This record gives sequence, C-alpha cells and structure tokens, in this order.
Amino acid sequence: MFTKPLVRRLAPALLAGLALRLYFIWHFPFSSGDTAYYEELARNWLYHGVYGFYSHGQLLPSDARVPGYPAFLAGIYFLAGTGRKAVMLAQAFVDLLTCVLAAGIAGRLAAGAPGEIRSCVAVAALWLTVLCPFTANYTAVPQTEVLATFFTTLALLIFLSPAGMALDRIASNRDLLRAAKNWFAGGLVVGLGTLVRPETPLLLGAVLIALWFRYRRPANWRKLAVATLCMIVGLLLPMAPWAARNAVHLGRVQFLAPRYAETFGDVLPTGFYAWTKTWMFRFQDAYLFTWKLPSQPIDLKNLPSYAVDSPEELSRATSLLDRYNRAHGMTRSLDLEFAGLARERAKRHPIRTYVWIPIERAAAIWFTPRIALLPYSGRLWPLAESYRSNPTGFEVTLGFALLNVLYVAMALAAACSWRTNPGILLIVAFILIRTAFLTQLQTCEPRYVSVCFPALLAMGAQLFRAPRIGWKRPPRLRPTSL
Repeated sequence: MFTKPLVRRLAPALLAGLALRLYFIWHFPFSSGDTAYYEELARNWLYHGVYGFYSHGQLLPSDARVPGYPAFLAGIYFLAGTGRKAVMLAQAFVDLLTCVLAAGIAGRLAAGAPGEIRSCVAVAALWLTVLCPFTANYTAVPQTEVLATFFTTLALLIFLSPAGMALDRIASNRDLLRAAKNWFAGGLVVGLGTLVRPETPLLLGAVLIALWFRYRRPANWRKLAVATLCMIVGLLLPMAPWAARNAVHLGRVQFLAPRYAETFGDVLPTGFYAWTKTWMFRFQDAYLFTWKLPSQPIDLKNLPSYAVDSPEELSRATSLLDRYNRAHGMTRSLDLEFAGLARERAKRHPIRTYVWIPIERAAAIWFTPRIALLPYSGRLWPLAESYRSNPTGFEVTLGFALLNVLYVAMALAAACSWRTNPGILLIVAFILIRTAFLTQLQTCEPRYVSVCFPALLAMGAQLFRAPRIGWKRPPRLRPTSL
C-alpha cells in the first residue's frame, strides 16, 4: 500500500503529529469522570484478578464497562506502572498509527486514480489527521476515544479493500473464500472495538446496508449471505468470552454493557432522561442536569426557557426539580412523574421531539469548537463581549470552531464530487447512522463523533486529487469498484 518514496514522505508528518500530541500531553493533561472508573477496573483486574469495583469493602465483579480499555490500561500498568503519562504516551503512538490507517483509507478511496495522485491523496490525508487537534487532544486523557478510533479506522480500511465491498469481482469460489476472509477480519476488528465502545457494531450495520443496497439483485444473495455470516461470526468471536464471564460470575449473558453503565439493582432515572430528551440539545446542559444525578442538587435557575411550553409547565417542572433537591436524590415516584411530563411534551409536539430535537443534537455534536478538554470557556456569543472578557479564550474557540467547519466542508465537497464512489458512500452511511444513534442518548456529547474524524478527513483528502486545489474543480474520474 505504501511505496518506499511514499514512506519517506510520511516521516515528517508523523514527527509533526507526535510533536502535537506531546504538546497536548505535557501542557493539557486531562481526566474525566470515566477515567477513575477505567483505572479502578484496570488495577483491580491486574492486581487482584477481579474485573469489578469495591462495594462495602468487598471487591465484586461488574459488567458496567466493557473490558477493552481497562485491558489496555492493565497492559500498560504491567509494563510501566500506574502513572498516567505512560498511558498518554501509548495513546499518542496508537493515534499516530490510526493516522497511517486513515492515509490508507484515502488511498483506497482514490482507487481509480493514477498512482501518483493516490500517493498525493494518502499524504494529504496523513497530514490532515496528524495535525487534527480534535483527535490529538484525546491522547492526553485516559478515555476510550483513542482506542475506539483506532479499531473503527482499521475496520474501515479492511472493508474498503477490493475484496471487501466489490462483490462484482467475485467470479469463483476462490475469490469468494478470499472475500470471506476479509469480511471475517473486518467483523473481528469490529468485535474488538465493541469491547472498547459498545456502539462500534454500528459500523458493521453501515457495511451490511451498503452491500445489500448496492448488490440487492437475487443473483448476489448467496454472496451477501456469506458476507453477513462472516461479519457476524467475526463480531461475536471476541465478545463471546466477555458474555461467558458475565454468565458465570453475574448470572446473566451480557455481550455489550448496560445502556446506562449501571450495576445490577440500580434504580435508573429513565423518566428524567426521557424528559430531558424532549428539550436538551446543548452539551453544557449535561453538566447542569443529567450529570447531577443521582444525588447532586440541580440549580432551578439553569432550566432553559425552551424546556417548558407554558407558565403552568414551568411551575410543574420546577416543583419536580425542587422535590428532587429536597429528597437529595431521584426517587422512583418522582421519576415516574418526570416520565409523565415527557410523554405530555412528546404528545403535544411530536415533530419537535422526534425530528427537530435530534436534528439540533446532530448539529450540536458536529459543529462545535471541541475544546472540552482545554482550559478555555468556549464562549463566542455575544462576540464583542466574549472577546473583551477573554481575548485568548475567544480566539482559540473561534479558531477551533472554524477548523471544525473546514473539516466538515471538505468532506461534504468530496462526498458531492465523488458521490458514486462506493467507499465514499460507505463512510457517509457510517457517519449518518452513528450520528442518528448518538442523538438518542441521554446526553449530547460531541466527543462521540471523534471516531469518525479519520474517515472524515480521508474523505476530505480526495479534494487533493486536483492538481491545483482552490483553482480547479476536482476531476470526475470514472467510479470504479474498490
């Protein structure tokens, strides 16, 4: 895939990418609420042989988190001790490898172009990904994003091989066997990624939808059935030990992880979540409301005007929140009342609840400065006031916001120019499916689309097929099978 001259062209990009990641690690190290959970799981697993948490002085097994990232941490702890710097450095090198995989994806998307143009596209994709601060800054926080992005990008690269998506090239049983190995390998990588982030199988769904839609004629059904079976077997194989462990130690077969990362017996505030889903679309509201549960007080002044439709509803919502604060936690009866309020709002405005709120959430997670890991406020509006109060924070926020828009615009331009390319269609399908899924979560977190950025930038790198970017429309090369 990479020739020797191309490898020499990659080295400067990788060094620049390493420098950027080291800068984030040394200047902006970060830890989230999830960090402590993963670290405790890793330590208990490594030093006590139990994958779980302490409860009332007793170490008990748990399935609240899938074991992929704790296993990654445990391996680093075994080799280098429990310091976070070692974890961050390891993540920096994993992320650089992800950038190389993205360059490979870009090259495969340009399969119909001459070799020199494909090399140019691959190098452009590498530079775009190694210098992307939105993925690089996650190397400085012990979280699942770096590892999940690696497995997602690797799986995409496997599926975008000629044996992965081009069923019309399968002319013999030997070709079918070669393709089956590719499908199984892709499913296996998705299975490993599922042990890091449980929503990773969405990628497999995108691949199967793309294959069945493109080759839906009955003559291809046998090949499609083989592809589906191989991917599913590959997916389940690495997950089977986790499910077996849960069956033995916890008495239930759990292939993924509980939706709300709860432990057995927890009372879940699903009614409260249903209520917030009828109005919440800003990330900051997760801090002000959702993440206050189960027992932190919620400031009634933070309730936004769009969370209620009338003075009567405002009085009812504030009463429920006040009762939550006075009870120092969410009770079952109180949660049922929130659920009733959610049903009323959804029934009164179904289009708003099921169409506009998800669209607003999708816009919020894609068009954001992405500075949650950096020591800046992220405030842009009103412009003049934000600049006067904090010029540096305003400039960084504005720069990151514009960079985010540029990345998305490049990908959209490439998708429009090469919309018949099956690889482009697969990546677009994956991004759309994942985005739709994320709009249905109890919070609106932009970090969950970070796994899409290597593929997004590989797609945007297709603009570098043109000899003079910015002056000439990218040439329309004849679409070819991958």
